Amino acid sequence: MIIVDTALKKREAEGRPIRVGMVGAGFMGRGIALQIVGVVPGIDLVAIANRHVDGARRAYEEAGVTGTREVSTQQDMDAAISRGEYAITDDANLICRAKGIDAVLEVTGAVEFSAAVALEAIRHQKHIVVMNAELDGTVGPILKAYSDEAGVIFTNTDGDQPGVMMNLYRFVKGIGVEPVMCGNIKGLHDPYRNPTTQEGFARQWKQKANMVTSFADGTKISFEQAIVANATGMRVAQRGMWGPTVPSGTPLDEAIRSFPQDELLAEGTAGYVDYLVGAVPGPGVFVIGRHDHPLQQHYLNLYKLGQGPLYVFYTPYHLCHFEVHNTIARAVLFDDATLAPVAPFVEVVTAAKIDLKAGETIDGLGYYMTYGLAENADVVERDDLLPIGVAEGCVLRRDVAKDEVLTYADVKLPDGRLIDRLRQEQRERFGKSYTKNSGLGRPNPVLTEGR
Repeated sequence: MIIVDTALKKREAEGRPIRVGMVGAGFMGRGIALQIVGVVPGIDLVAIANRHVDGARRAYEEAGVTGTREVSTQQDMDAAISRGEYAITDDANLICRAKGIDAVLEVTGAVEFSAAVALEAIRHQKHIVVMNAELDGTVGPILKAYSDEAGVIFTNTDGDQPGVMMNLYRFVKGIGVEPVMCGNIKGLHDPYRNPTTQEGFARQWKQKANMVTSFADGTKISFEQAIVANATGMRVAQRGMWGPTVPSGTPLDEAIRSFPQDELLAEGTAGYVDYLVGAVPGPGVFVIGRHDHPLQQHYLNLYKLGQGPLYVFYTPYHLCHFEVHNTIARAVLFDDATLAPVAPFVEVVTAAKIDLKAGETIDGLGYYMTYGLAENADVVERDDLLPIGVAEGCVLRRDVAKDEVLTYADVKLPDGRLIDRLRQEQRERFGKSYTKNSGLGRPNPVLTEGR
């Protein structure tokens, strides 16, 4: 981001760095700390909260910071920041409430916990940057509505595929080409993978087995494409998306022919989110755009994009934690979200990975019992389907066959969860059809609670 790097250098020269607190110090969080502390001017990672405070200390130490200060009260957190000390804590609320923090970066990958962090940050007028498609795809629209009312930015990040896709979408739209598909490139898709099958891969890359399972079983890509849909107004063509598999190494401009061309060229559609398996460059992202003007088609053909009317644009990589600082700067300095939902257009619903039995408690994302499928939000509402972001901890009321999609009627929800209250508010706020933003002037009981 050319404007961003200039702006950050200016903040550094003025001695006014953006002050960021990070919640989560796992695999990705440690990479972010390493990048911001070691490379990025104009941003100061002033505090890290982690469930186990030693993880926060480790993140700083790997980034070359020694002598961190462990804090457990708001007074001590604020004092540490004011003195220029790097604070570590096991209480994320201290970061959300800190006077000396401009933006909160949430990197846990959880849903219930992360929702609480986001709300607390918004209550205290902090920009909230989430590297968490699962949270965004479950309650992102209502959190975005709350952040708008508080005058702060809610956004997902540059670097992860959704943010890279959205940057490309904005570029394509900005040059006058109509985006008709936002796509993701995968190397593997198998909904029946589990932490046992993925244990070796996880160990090789020093990641959690359930995390890499969610990549393999389709849950992660369903969330990623859902949040792109929610930011653009696009839909899925069918439950689970088309997701064609092509011979490994197939060039992207050939692979996109696996999608129904007549569907992409149909008039009056909002466009689609989808993915390919096996194409190169992977793991990149692409946008298919349409241009019907004969003279512009001539120019695009001259520029080696083909004869049209469909053209493919792509970014051949995504660099995750290397790019997160761009989102922080865009939010704080330019009030610009990398990726933020307009409304719920696509949800991720819960499918049984194995035969499930009445009385069982559903495990988490990327585990043994369920996988996620992208589905249009109006269908989810109509059929009362169970979003996978709320499925963990639910108790089954009946037997469910492998590959069957669960409904709310199939489960008993745990008592007292914030995520369920947010889902209900989201439904009320955006209307049963989930097709347009409505009622944004109404009070927010969840947001104002505890003020």
